[in-house]
Amino acid sequence: MEETLHIIVKGCKKRNRNSQHELYKLFYAYGMSISIRYVKNEDEAIHVLNDSFMKVFSRIGKFDAQYDFKPWFRKIVVNTSIDYMKKQKKLQMKSEIEDAKNIQDREDILSRIGYKELINLVQSLSTAYRTVFNMYVIDGYKHDEIAKTLNISVGTSKSNLSKARAQLRDMITKQLKLQHA
Repeated sequence: MEETLHIIVKGCKKRNRNSQHELYKLFYAYGMSISIRYVKNEDEAIHVLNDSFMKVFSRIGKFDAQYDFKPWFRKIVVNTSIDYMKKQKKLQMKSEIEDAKNIQDREDILSRIGYKELINLVQSLSTAYRTVFNMYVIDGYKHDEIAKTLNISVGTSKSNLSKARAQLRDMITKQLKLQHA
């Protein structure tokens, strides 16, 4: 797999259409799993992913083959998702609350809900909460990185994450009560 990917990337650097098509097929599902977490629906996710691939193909010459391709690709998809939301003027951050309450997480709740259900719940969060939640919890960004990328303060990032977790916890609790009623 690694050798095949290396050959495909080399072909993409030469702007070979077949290599670009192979890379697209190879990373489409992975890219969709990222973009769908950031936007509201599948159509928007496809749009973001196609834009991401265009960026990958135009910037592939900058990719250093001594590193893994997947993290480089993931970063492009995440940043493209965020750029898309900014362009759509959907990314309106909630007011800054420096002293966000530290809400205790109940991780055991997550073990009782399916992946698709959880993704649907995350997608129902406001754009601001969903973006910070995805960047911090799923993609592993730190609050200072989130703040810089989204042009918000670290306090706003922490506040939005705290509120996103609280809303998710409430939605999960309500859903579990409905399933057991």
